[in-house]
Amino acid sequence: MSNKDNSGLLFAGLVIGGVLGTVTGLLIAPRSGQETRRILKKSAEALPELAEDLSSTVQLQADRLSETARRNWDDTLERLKDAIAAGIEASQLSNSMQQPRDITAEFTPVDKHTR
Repeated sequence: MSNKDNSGLLFAGLVIGGVLGTVTGLLIAPRSGQETRRILKKSAEALPELAEDLSSTVQLQADRLSETARRNWDDTLERLKDAIAAGIEASQLSNSMQQPRDITAEFTPVDKHTR
């Protein structure tokens, strides 16, 4: 995969890592339970927006991969068509070279009296 294909995955990993790091930090931090719950509530309220961003990123990445796969398929199909056409042409050329020709049909008889 190219760097462009990996950029969406990198972004998704950063978002998920950030969320997990934030939650872990909040749970370990030396705050009162009430303050920690308030912070967790705010973080939970932000989760739908983060999930939407992540979903959009994943959808864009899937679209890119789909387009790349379609282009690769089209290229492969075109090369296959070219190869088949070349094979047919080579086969016809080979067949025409193997068949004996009737050389008498290529010459027209000359009438001695019309000269």
